[in-house]
Amino acid sequence: MIQMLLRRPLLPLLALPLLLAPMPLPAQSGDAPYVVAESGRAFGRLQQAVDAIGEGQGTIRIAPGYHRDCAVQTAGHIAFVAAEPGRSIFDGVTCEGKAALVLRGDGARVDGIVFQNMRVPDGNGAGIRLEQGDLTIVNSLFRGSEEGILTADDPQSTLTIERSTFSRLGRCDRGLSCAHSVYTGAYGRVVVTHSRFEKGSGGHYLKVRAAQVDIRDNSFDDTQGTATNYMIDLPAGATGRIADNLFVQGRDKENYSAIIAVAAEARDNPSRGLSIEGNRASLPEGLGRNVAFVADWSGEPLAIGANDLGPGLKRYEKR
Repeated sequence: MIQMLLRRPLLPLLALPLLLAPMPLPAQSGDAPYVVAESGRAFGRLQQAVDAIGEGQGTIRIAPGYHRDCAVQTAGHIAFVAAEPGRSIFDGVTCEGKAALVLRGDGARVDGIVFQNMRVPDGNGAGIRLEQGDLTIVNSLFRGSEEGILTADDPQSTLTIERSTFSRLGRCDRGLSCAHSVYTGAYGRVVVTHSRFEKGSGGHYLKVRAAQVDIRDNSFDDTQGTATNYMIDLPAGATGRIADNLFVQGRDKENYSAIIAVAAEARDNPSRGLSIEGNRASLPEGLGRNVAFVADWSGEPLAIGANDLGPGLKRYEKR
């Protein structure tokens, strides 16, 4: 059944060329890898470029290469943009024991950057730690880390993820709380479109505590996942829509009981009218599992429309 499903036209995963880009040579210390586009000033460290923008607005162009560097944004609006998409790689260095980019300014944009190999003592090493403000992520790749993106709470702000890939992320080990490919706190709105989630190594693929969600035209491919859980978890409930996504559940699951979970931990947000339609989902053949496409703890009426569900998937289960 999985083979039949995957032969059908797939969703437009525009982030995938990042996976195929040739690996760049390491950046040299004399290459001034960070340039503030508006002023033309070049810097050897990312934090210096961030500090130069300060409370203003600016774009930092990041040279191709491996950047064992990190930065904390505390003010202003900053765009972090790869000079060549897919060839600017932040590799294994975190600030404040959190992430390569720690963002708590007025707003930020990340475009065309690769984040990989992030690990920290508390098990939440991420490419990006978002602590406040709007953030848009476009055409970027997160791979081989404990977490791709982790946020704090900011009910007034929006996180937007477009055309990006999340691969080999997540963990539930060492007696620590689980990490996930993407885990957001109580943000106002989370939008995820035209992106790919694959090869999870624990936790959920997309765990969102936002009050409102818009999750459309994504691919969740768990066929090479290891000890993974839900593909979409809305643990506090949410309104909005989950539409036109592709879900393929893998065999190696820590929790295979549902594809989408609503309000499994709390009912902090209303869920009435949450729209779930136009999705396609399938299970591994021959395992005899009992799996709910939507598992719901909210106690509110959801708007579950037509979805293309493979054998063994139950449309809805109240829990």
